Amino acid sequence: MPTTRNGDVSLYYEADGDGPTVVFVNDVGYGPWLWGWHYDAVAGPYETVVWDLRGTGRSDAPDGPYDVETLAADLEAVLADHGVGSAHLVGAGLGGMVALQYAHQYSRARSLTLYCTAGSGDAVDRDALDALALDAPSSLDGAFSPAFRGHDPDLMDQIADWRAEEDAAGAARDAQAAAMTAFDAPPLYEITQPTEVYYGLEDPVVSPETVQSLSADLPRGTGEAVEGRHCCYVEHAPAVTDRLLAFLDEQTG
Repeated sequence: MPTTRNGDVSLYYEADGDGPTVVFVNDVGYGPWLWGWHYDAVAGPYETVVWDLRGTGRSDAPDGPYDVETLAADLEAVLADHGVGSAHLVGAGLGGMVALQYAHQYSRARSLTLYCTAGSGDAVDRDALDALALDAPSSLDGAFSPAFRGHDPDLMDQIADWRAEEDAAGAARDAQAAAMTAFDAPPLYEITQPTEVYYGLEDPVVSPETVQSLSADLPRGTGEAVEGRHCCYVEHAPAVTDRLLAFLDEQTG
């Protein structure tokens, strides 16, 4: 599978499908398992690109600090290596911040779909974010509602296995979390791509009010509420993915 480099950091990515390119950008610590619920629906009518952020999975894990601007430069290296002229960006949490920075700084972003993200790291609850870490007790509690966790214990076990194999941990995960909490968005009025912003009604990491404010400050932003916590877009993946596909279809004509 392909790798590219940003400076001395090797970055791993995978691509599948055919059509306009959709790039998924991970949240703090999470590996590409995060997009499994979206991937099968999107790959086919669209080309999908999933990549491991620095510090995660098969990408290098250099010493910190990390920042969102550097992660956006990593994304540019991936898209340039893969020969992508334009792309729809789908980012969660930290990945949404990377998408915002990328859309402002580079020319390839065609649309943005943002899940549970904020325009400022000051609005991120660092304690709640750290409670999601792989080595934290009850690390899925802040990600999924009790009803979702209780409905399918086997799925929770599967997610735990995926996380053990793919997630960032230790200093690399801390560096990603620090990048998220230090983020200060570029002028939002200058980010003119069509943008849909989703927020979890019970998200302990980024409050609904924070995400609503972000969507209101984006010239072409809309906000959508989803029942659930920080990974509400996984918990309600069928409905969220249907909306994502409809949005992508609107942007590609």
